[in-house]
Amino acid sequence: MTAVEDEREQRREPRGWLRRHAIDIRPLRHGAYRRIFIGNAVAFFGVQFTAVAVPVQVYTITRSSLWVGVASFVGLVPLIVFSIWGGAIADAYDRRKVLLVSSALMWVTTLGLLVQAVLHLDNAWLMLALIAAQSAAFGINSPVRQAIIPSLVDEREVASANTLGFTVSNVAAIGGPVGAGIVIAAFDFSAAYAVDAVLFTVVLWAALRLPELPPTGAKNSAGLRDIGVGLRFLAAHKLILLTFAIDIAAMVLAMPKALFPVVADERFGQASLGWLYSSIAIGAVIAGLTSGWINRVHRRGIALVAAVVGWGVAVAAAGAVPWLWACVAFMALAGAADMISGVYRQTVLLSAPDEMRGRLQGVFFAVVAGGPRLGDLRAGSMADATGATFSWVSGGIAAAVVAILLAASFPVLLRYTDTTQ
Repeated sequence: MTAVEDEREQRREPRGWLRRHAIDIRPLRHGAYRRIFIGNAVAFFGVQFTAVAVPVQVYTITRSSLWVGVASFVGLVPLIVFSIWGGAIADAYDRRKVLLVSSALMWVTTLGLLVQAVLHLDNAWLMLALIAAQSAAFGINSPVRQAIIPSLVDEREVASANTLGFTVSNVAAIGGPVGAGIVIAAFDFSAAYAVDAVLFTVVLWAALRLPELPPTGAKNSAGLRDIGVGLRFLAAHKLILLTFAIDIAAMVLAMPKALFPVVADERFGQASLGWLYSSIAIGAVIAGLTSGWINRVHRRGIALVAAVVGWGVAVAAAGAVPWLWACVAFMALAGAADMISGVYRQTVLLSAPDEMRGRLQGVFFAVVAGGPRLGDLRAGSMADATGATFSWVSGGIAAAVVAILLAASFPVLLRYTDTTQ
């Protein structure tokens, strides 16, 4: 190789490395997906303003942490119920219409929160009703939003599209709460709800611009029988069930968010709370931006198990270290591992027949929504009995061990591969 050729090769090498490892943005070349991606990105950011404002306003009205917990529970129940039913709706009707109607319902409930804040009604019961209604709409919206992805991109780009979605949602999880805190401090709760309402109109525009997405397969009416068909399909597919099981184990056993306040109070100081709450999302964003390799992995079952084990080990290490910077770094590593496992779990679901994707996404969302909340209950109750450090560290170790045991007991999980390569 001549000196000139060597110089050219050195110039090309960084670009080639970047192309191999940077996040894969090929799905954005599809116009329909690009519009939905932009709509979701803007809406995710706005939703964080409401997610911060609601519990703070409930506490301001009631001066009770119990009421804040009740508000969270009130939102969880319709979220689980309507996500399972919403999945059946997504398989029974034109998914564009379902997405548009459920998005409009979410927008209306945000407007309701805005109105009650502007009028200073200060009624906790009214807020609970609005929270429940918004959670129900979100439960219908989420399964269909994921189920449409394979219809908008090439089959080989589904994992990359999932990665883009996970990454942008985690970017919103970092920037949204910061922006909400600034807005609420400078103005009031109504300003936070107004930001969410305005930004959410972008996803309404994106849904309007989608092509028609009529149901495929046998016609159904989204009733209990059709939900049962979806559950029987799920019961017959061990790989999908195992992805649910390994996620539940990871979240219930190792989610440490409920311990952040006490750890900040006893170990790091109150100023550390922001870093602790954003640490998982920081790691997920970094993993997303450097995820060009994810779509090229062939042995995805091994990668999924390794990611969940990595999540548990990193969480345990974060709970054991005495320095804030190390704790945040390990939790960021855990967030990166969780993002990777989430991409592969979602890709397994989207490989199912199109006529079943909505119902499977509904169950998936119920698992994703319920697991962390059960994890909070596990971590908090165990911390009261044994101490925060033991609860945090033992939970991470337990999650890693359970993931290994599941993989060893059910080899089908390790045999999961990318069939498009």
